Amino acid sequence: MKLSIERAVLLRALAHVQSVVERRNTIPILSNVRLEAKDDSLRLTATDMDLEVVEAVPSDLQVAGATTAPAHVLYDICRKLPEGSEVALDATGDNGRLSIACGRIHFRLPCLPPEDFPVMSGGDFSHSFALPASELRRLVDKTRFAISTEETRYYLNGIYLHSAEADSGPMLRAVATDGHRLARIDSEQPDGAAGMPGIIVPRKGVGELRKLVDEIDGAVAIELSDTKIRFAFDTVVLTSKLIDGTFPDYERVIPQSNDKMLEVAAAVFVQAVDRMAAISTDKSRSIKLALDSERLVLSANSPDSASGEEELPVEYSGPAIEIGFNSRYVLEMAQNFEGDQMRFQMADAVSPTIVHDTSDDRTLYVLMPMRV
Repeated sequence: MKLSIERAVLLRALAHVQSVVERRNTIPILSNVRLEAKDDSLRLTATDMDLEVVEAVPSDLQVAGATTAPAHVLYDICRKLPEGSEVALDATGDNGRLSIACGRIHFRLPCLPPEDFPVMSGGDFSHSFALPASELRRLVDKTRFAISTEETRYYLNGIYLHSAEADSGPMLRAVATDGHRLARIDSEQPDGAAGMPGIIVPRKGVGELRKLVDEIDGAVAIELSDTKIRFAFDTVVLTSKLIDGTFPDYERVIPQSNDKMLEVAAAVFVQAVDRMAAISTDKSRSIKLALDSERLVLSANSPDSASGEEELPVEYSGPAIEIGFNSRYVLEMAQNFEGDQMRFQMADAVSPTIVHDTSDDRTLYVLMPMRV
């Protein structure tokens, strides 16, 4: 393999693929990125056996071929090369090394045989559809904060994507929960998604996908089977294994009879919660909401006897109620709100509370209260 490529093009592709590679690997080949040159393009592949990213970029090909090189080292080298430069990659020698040349700068990296590099088999994808990148970003951003990090409940370690029926018709629905909070987001069901199996996209796959679609304006082609999901856009293909588990019946935890309604200005409320969080330094990060007619008092206490409170004008006409929440959960939920108003639907101090972004009727959040 021998070629030359613009530094900016190579750097962008390496940035996309190298983040899949784990820093510590017991299998040496998984620390490498596969480089394959043919048809005037360079194809880069990285995998951790559960996730695979492939990107093809244009290059000035001289000798077709393939090799593998340490992903993070190659990325760091490329990142520190002069801007606007041309990079020459040469693995045609028989010394098992990749030569990297840029002007007077030369590096040689050890290679491993490309035939040893694992390939994720595609399998048969039963459903395929397309989503606008902006809608995919919305589904991810409004749910991923609620993904569980508790490995014992592995089936909660991702976003549950499935077809669902809503009042307005069939929807593509994304749900995430960690048992303390739940996020449920609907999107119009695209052609081809009807009857799709309910799948759980793992946390790492969600994170990598979000980074890759950050600058995309067009559509993302999605294919899925019972075990894998594939996203394709521009020159990038991301394939992820799915979590082999059953997502719980989340509808059971969404209360249907919460009759106490609180409406508050989102920005004002979030700033007040953030201020009280400075006091609430214990592990639970608890804050208390005390409500009576047209008035909300936010308060917090710390283990060292520090305390704080703030009063806000609100729209509330129900009976007085005191309820506690984890301030971090409230802030992480609210950072994705687009409207000016937040609506809380409460039953009592111990039952789940529903939270709505009043400008987005396809978004629903559930927060479990805390004892304060």
